[in-house]
Amino acid sequence: MAMAISSAIPSPLLMAAALLLLIVQAQGITRHYEFNVQMANATRLCATKSMVTVNGQCPGPELVAREGDRVVIRVTNNVAHNITLHWHGVRQVRTGWADGPAYITQCPIQTGQSYVYNFTITGQRGTLWWHAHLSWLRATVYGALVILPKLGVPYPFPAPHKEVPVIFGEWWTADTEAVVSQAMQTGGGPNVSDAFTINGLPGPLYNCSAQDTFKLKVKPGKTYMLRLINAALNDELFFSVANHKLTVVEVDAVYVKPFTVDTLVISPGQTTNVLLTAKPYYPSANFYMSAAPYSTARPGTFDNTTVAGIVEYENPMSPSAASFVKGLPLFKPTLPQLNDTDFVTNFTNKLRSLATAQYPAAVPQSVDRRFFFTVGLGTLPCPANMTCQGPNGTQMAAAVNNVSFVLPSRALLQSHFTGLSTGVYASDFPVMPLSPFNYTGTPPNNTNVATGTKLLVLPYNTSVELVMQDTSILGIESHPLHLHGFNFFVVGQGFGNYDPVNDPAKFNLVDPVERNTVGVPAGGWVAIRFLADNPGVWFMHCHLEVHTTWGLRMAWLVLDGNQPNQKLLPPPSDLPKC
Repeated sequence: MAMAISSAIPSPLLMAAALLLLIVQAQGITRHYEFNVQMANATRLCATKSMVTVNGQCPGPELVAREGDRVVIRVTNNVAHNITLHWHGVRQVRTGWADGPAYITQCPIQTGQSYVYNFTITGQRGTLWWHAHLSWLRATVYGALVILPKLGVPYPFPAPHKEVPVIFGEWWTADTEAVVSQAMQTGGGPNVSDAFTINGLPGPLYNCSAQDTFKLKVKPGKTYMLRLINAALNDELFFSVANHKLTVVEVDAVYVKPFTVDTLVISPGQTTNVLLTAKPYYPSANFYMSAAPYSTARPGTFDNTTVAGIVEYENPMSPSAASFVKGLPLFKPTLPQLNDTDFVTNFTNKLRSLATAQYPAAVPQSVDRRFFFTVGLGTLPCPANMTCQGPNGTQMAAAVNNVSFVLPSRALLQSHFTGLSTGVYASDFPVMPLSPFNYTGTPPNNTNVATGTKLLVLPYNTSVELVMQDTSILGIESHPLHLHGFNFFVVGQGFGNYDPVNDPAKFNLVDPVERNTVGVPAGGWVAIRFLADNPGVWFMHCHLEVHTTWGLRMAWLVLDGNQPNQKLLPPPSDLPKC
């Protein structure tokens, strides 16, 4: 019958329909979302709390779009906290007003106010995510952002039977805003979370939590794509599924050369798509999928617990019955030791761009500007009217090139766009450490950092090479650095102090991994390259929330180009005011 109907359509109409489909494929469509920021009660680990959510959910709603689509999200703030949302990894080409970090690209959305985030997804497909970008509100305000390929464009790997977001988070019995407030008042390290979560659920390894377990139901022989997202505030995580292999096919919404592992590592801010192929037969067993922290921080405290979900097989003999049978054996994966830096290095060294004709690795082959940033912890003198719990009675701090970034009271992007930057920021961010030292050796006696609101200015289309060097001040530690507004290529990494004479010879300029968040190795360095072809003010910060709070953050100002399509668009009329 359908054929008879379609054959009756005159050919000009068929041609017009086909043309319309081609236009939709080329231009994408507009997708509208309503995000209501509201309080909601949740009970975990036998404790009930009221927390900030989007639409009463944690994780919040899943955003789904295709490459080329325009996404319009109206965010209405119905809570007592100011808030902003950040679409983590979306390039925001000329639409910096929609990027979301508070006081960088916008003033916060105040109680009772709304703001419409409006952007087009250009040249990206894969898994990203969204989260609050003010104080520690992203502890409960986050969700998946799934970008499908354009219609008719297949994945560069076998299409999975099903796709499942798997979001790692943290459960805090306490109010995280109170936790960070107390830490800032005392100058010491903040308390740590009570549990990790998978899709908001801590799982059976915590007390009073067996009923709150994420379960992935699979069919024998089928392949599942897990869209892994690390939304935890302060923890890098190892992840494994007992007795199953994971094939990594994408990171940070960029395809990679597939490789298979038992265990992977994922830092806060990062995403990783993996293929999990179920066993070809019903195994008469259940399997934990587990995540636990990677940390080198000593003597720092962290949440040293394990979250587990359960992979359950559908029994072909009784597919209608519940597949989880308590009497079945339950297998647990073996995760690396919590400080296994060798494992992390071996895993990250396997990541390579596809570098094909369809998905090229456009790594800058020549460099206009080279920068060297130290990233690490430090201290500030204790104010006269305080007793501080940092080292030797100081306040804990963190810095890039010894500048601990102070958030302004007016948004940087608006200050730049209107030309009213005096008193808001300075344009003299240091391009290298002002006082070089043995970065990974014995720390200097003076651990104090400077404070300020400084930007690094780049002309449009500057090709940049940035080396980020961890320091041993207050201990070596891995720092997941996230750059807003751009993807970058990870061309090299190593341990000890970066050697500008010999290390560049080892850089990979053929198929380096492309991403938006990279771990600066504990006691080592990482080199990235990117093309500054997106005008605006772009935040760069550690995605360990405690380090960002302490000042491990800075911003790049990319100037307009000469052509009309190389200029920042004007701000929307509903841009929040400070």
